[in-house]
Amino acid sequence: MPVTVPVLLPLALPAPYDYLVPEGTAPEPGRFVVVPLGPVPRLGVVWPRGEGPAAPPVDSAKLRPIIEVLDNVPPLPRVSLDFAAWVANYTLSSPGMVLRMMMSASAAFAPLAPRYGVRSIGPPPARMTPARARVIEAASNGLTFVKSSLAEIAGVSVSVIDGLVDAGTLVTEPLPEPWAEPFDLKRERATLNPEQTVAARELVDHASDGFTVTLLDGVTGSGKTEIYFEAIAATLAKGKQALVLMPEIALTSQFLARCEERFGARPAEWHSAVSGPMRGRIWRGIAENKVKLVVGARSALFLPLPDLGLIVVDEEHDAGYKQEDRVSYQARDMAVLRGSLGQIPVVLSSATPSIESLVNAAQGRYRHIRLAQRYHNASLPEIAAIDMRISPPERGSWLSPVLVEAVEQTLARGEQVLLFLNRRGYAPVTLCRKCGFRFECPNCSAWLVEHRFRRRLECHHCGTFAPLPETCPNCGAEHSLVPCGPGVERIDEEIAARFPDARRVLLSSDLTPSVSDLRQTLREIEEREADIIIGTQLVAKGHHFPGLALVGVIDADLGLAHADPRAAERTFQLLNQVTGRAGREAIKGRGLIQTYMPEHPVIRALVSGDRDAFLAREIEARKGAIMPPFGRLAALLVTSSVRETAEAYAREVARSAPQAAKIEVLGPAEAPLSVIRGRYRFRLLVKATREADLQAYLRLWLSQAPKTRGDLRLTVDVDPYSFL
Repeated sequence: MPVTVPVLLPLALPAPYDYLVPEGTAPEPGRFVVVPLGPVPRLGVVWPRGEGPAAPPVDSAKLRPIIEVLDNVPPLPRVSLDFAAWVANYTLSSPGMVLRMMMSASAAFAPLAPRYGVRSIGPPPARMTPARARVIEAASNGLTFVKSSLAEIAGVSVSVIDGLVDAGTLVTEPLPEPWAEPFDLKRERATLNPEQTVAARELVDHASDGFTVTLLDGVTGSGKTEIYFEAIAATLAKGKQALVLMPEIALTSQFLARCEERFGARPAEWHSAVSGPMRGRIWRGIAENKVKLVVGARSALFLPLPDLGLIVVDEEHDAGYKQEDRVSYQARDMAVLRGSLGQIPVVLSSATPSIESLVNAAQGRYRHIRLAQRYHNASLPEIAAIDMRISPPERGSWLSPVLVEAVEQTLARGEQVLLFLNRRGYAPVTLCRKCGFRFECPNCSAWLVEHRFRRRLECHHCGTFAPLPETCPNCGAEHSLVPCGPGVERIDEEIAARFPDARRVLLSSDLTPSVSDLRQTLREIEEREADIIIGTQLVAKGHHFPGLALVGVIDADLGLAHADPRAAERTFQLLNQVTGRAGREAIKGRGLIQTYMPEHPVIRALVSGDRDAFLAREIEARKGAIMPPFGRLAALLVTSSVRETAEAYAREVARSAPQAAKIEVLGPAEAPLSVIRGRYRFRLLVKATREADLQAYLRLWLSQAPKTRGDLRLTVDVDPYSFL
């Protein structure tokens, strides 16, 4: 009788396929193997038999053998297999697509090439130049550098480094792995105040209790990072691995520096900006249990951590933890699931916790630790609203005279100012004042955004761009095109005119060419090399700018107009976070919020500082409407390149919905963004009570729904965060 094993491939396939086991081998679940799929060899993973969906039975005579068992690659730990199955089941995704996220470092499955760097050993070269002198000075500490890193530090090209190697001043030698330096757990730590000491002790005391979830809820600047560092230290002391998730790559810069200061070594980074070869090395180091501390974006949750002892989700409220491509999942919720499967503690940290987490804490599912004081007894910023109906800006400008005066006073004291507007580019709309023509994306139902620095119009949904024309393409009028509304580039232009001597920094994702450039800019701000920072949500959270005294919010009403059940909550979180950047040390902080709706509950809560009253109202509204976390949602999105086709199919899908007492189907309706990338979009929303088995209902519905045809696409998003 031939021996077979199920093998799951990282493809959108419904189930694992059986393959014959080579004689003399017995690959266990989790082992990587190469198998044939049609004419192509594919890398897959041996899967546990009898778990999850199964492929249709195949005649044993047609079964094909495994080509190779990769004994030199660490297998996926059993908890990773269970996690993949749970995520696939919860999100209604193919388990192969979840596995694909776990195999996102292709370089890990090939032999790892040695890495080389350079170190200063010899006398200065006979021919000295300013560039060479900078390299020698940068390398004078005796450390071994990657060539590109040393070139960047010294501000030279790599060819200068090569010249110094040829001259014998620098020597080439193997580089240690990034995680080779051990953590010093006895290193002197920050001095915690009594409130922080109690919080840290509670986290450490419960670190051995198996699966627990703790909501670390502290005001901005309360030292939450230093507190969960104590839990990380306790985890590392046991020889276990720790994982810290962050919503933005930019946030890792300060965390890495603080981690090195606390533990004497840097953790491994995991995000999209890490190079392919380095991702392979880190993946292998993690799988071999050599990497003990990882900090990364949401995808780090799918790393093969064999001895994970702690998960920290920083800024747990952030919408950036929601992935909407391919496998739609919420990383915060999946982190809790991963903790449950591995029986390990999870810490959710935020200054503005999500309503979901607060309700879980109130119902006793999560422990709740609150921090009301700022670190070093710094005071919270004083928040005030500027009623734009009473104090409007001058014609052609966007800053109220009240905010302009505050900026002047802050600069006069030698302190920093942050101006926040969550809108990229120069202007959201450009129109012709003669004929009224507006520039619209040819592929999306969205206006093209003017980016004056780049001299072009861009679509922020599909990436289409075009040069900014001199004449109106509709009527041919010259000099008739006018920008409408402000983006951060336009605010920068106004600030340059008002404060020409101030040093300005503009931070926006489309203006930052690389992560290293962004981190360098953030370091310059920390070191007070900028007077006025103008930015989008990139600067709203996680950063510590010691010299920042004033935060001005240009348009506080921007996020309140969305047809989104979380619009008020998100706006409160964002504005609370950004104003919380002010006055984090000895400087007194102040936040000024420009608004046309000062009576709105969000604005009133920010000004009064009464977060709990605002959240209590939001929670009651959600409860009354049976919305998350008191109810459950799922979105079905139908798309096609032909509008009539998409609408007709969406109506067919709606008609096929099973009847259920505790589940309601709404729609179909044309999506608010009705066209993206040339595809027309119709949405259906499923609303269910907490006790309803939403996944079972959706599976039954999809099994009865008409099959997609042509270019029709039907995608399902359980627990949607976007309603566009």
